[in-house]
Amino acid sequence: MTDRHDDHLPAHGHDHAHPHTHPHTHPHTHLHGHPHSHGDDGHHDGPMAFDRRTVLRRGALGLGALLVAACTGAADRSEPLGSSGSTTTAQGDGPPSSPEPATTSLASPGTSAPATTGAVPNGTTDVAAAFAAFASTVRVVASGDLWLIESSGMPAHRMMVGIRSWQQQVPLPQPYTGTNAWQLPRRPVRAAVGISARTALYRGAIALAVNGVPIFNALNNRGEDAYLAGELDDWGGHAGRADDYHYHVAPWHLLDVVGSRAPLAFALDGYPIYGEVEPDGSPVRALDEFNGHDDGAGGYHYHGTRTFPYINGGLRGVVRVQDDQISPQPAASPARPATTPLRGATITGFDPIGTDAWRLVYDVGGTRAEVAYRIDGSSVRFDFRDPSGATRTETYARR
Repeated sequence: MTDRHDDHLPAHGHDHAHPHTHPHTHPHTHLHGHPHSHGDDGHHDGPMAFDRRTVLRRGALGLGALLVAACTGAADRSEPLGSSGSTTTAQGDGPPSSPEPATTSLASPGTSAPATTGAVPNGTTDVAAAFAAFASTVRVVASGDLWLIESSGMPAHRMMVGIRSWQQQVPLPQPYTGTNAWQLPRRPVRAAVGISARTALYRGAIALAVNGVPIFNALNNRGEDAYLAGELDDWGGHAGRADDYHYHVAPWHLLDVVGSRAPLAFALDGYPIYGEVEPDGSPVRALDEFNGHDDGAGGYHYHGTRTFPYINGGLRGVVRVQDDQISPQPAASPARPATTPLRGATITGFDPIGTDAWRLVYDVGGTRAEVAYRIDGSSVRFDFRDPSGATRTETYARR
């Protein structure tokens, strides 16, 4: 990807200053003392231990133990995972400080299969039903006021092919389980004033696709459109600085599985994200600055779009923000130090070569090179062959 991308570091961090004004103290309450973030992508995107902004922008208990804890107290809390302050809403959103990419669009989706809408009469959405098509790899459990969603963050589709700005990261399964599971409020609450992704939320995820893959801001940590920068693969994603895979645009390909009227993702405020039709199949009505609108039943939902912001353009619901990312959210688990951009590289291939093993093929100036890697217990082995033909092997213990 271009220079550095900040999508992933523990706590998804980026370390390039970006053109958008980005105050650290956000009007939304910061109730948690430990920011969770994903690996930075050199384009930072995910929850991890480091701050994405210092990189690039762009163990857990079992779920059963978590549910026991929830049953003994969390279910009665009005704020998830304990709060240490009051919740406030964001101030005005301000104009975008980067060029508006509204004249560009993504490729059209394939034919969608019929499916139920996932909507229920009270204006909320049946979250468990929305993730059901991916039940073999995604687990959804209701716990008190929260939905807990477990996944590895690894989609069933091919990845990485088509990237023209590469940070030399590769996708690895992540421990989004137990106390590190994704959390969605079961009863979303509309904020008095939303928070815009044009000027904030450059770190960490802002939504979760129904296949268990996180979705980051359409803008990388430098305030640039990650899609236009060539940082995304043919499915709208890439691997961040923790080798954590995530999307930056609406995952349109999921509609082939769930159908055109079902949610393809959920924003982390709990509101669903639909595609290019309403849940009843009618054309999409006018969208607000967050790419959403009232659902006509007392609730709210977002829509993916082919033009910027591609996915939810911020959060219309009540959320907590700490260090410019929604908190709490899972932490990615990097196996190796973050890598650096490889200028001129285009990824041309990515395929499994065994159990927990993959090969990524890339081209630099017409010369083929590759990275083959495999998980072996608690370690990950990487075998590199660079464009000059030189080879090397690196092995890291997973943290």
